[in-house]
Amino acid sequence: MKLEIGTPAPAFTLADQSGTPVSLADFAGRRVVLYFYPADDTPGCTTEACQFNDELSAFGDLAVTVLGVSPDGGSKHQRFIAKYGLNFTLLSDPDRSVMATYGAYGEKQLYGKTVTGVIRSTFVIGPTGLIEHAWYGVRANGHAARVLAALTD
Repeated sequence: MKLEIGTPAPAFTLADQSGTPVSLADFAGRRVVLYFYPADDTPGCTTEACQFNDELSAFGDLAVTVLGVSPDGGSKHQRFIAKYGLNFTLLSDPDRSVMATYGAYGEKQLYGKTVTGVIRSTFVIGPTGLIEHAWYGVRANGHAARVLAALTD
């Protein structure tokens, strides 16, 4: 089920790369970019993470927090962060339950075949907790710039 613009963002609490619980409620009153990706240190996911990282100061200028979510655990997130110098929080959703509530896990096409997996998706959650923008099945390259552009239009 895809989330619609203007609907409440589903609440969640997930562990970050250090094992610290992070809740959507922690960001009440602030805008958040929440992006879901399949796996750390794979080509598309690395491109996407590095481009979000490259644009981090521009997101910060807009008072927007960037959070990445994958099924990977904290130690894999820590290695990914260290390897690429990432300066934002990565969250672990090992059972993919949060992904499912956001419509970011399910059937998708991969090389012409239907498979079940993580659907690369991004959401801008507004200060009141409503979905302001939603992208599903995104292409990693250039996506961070597209999200930033949507925030500045």
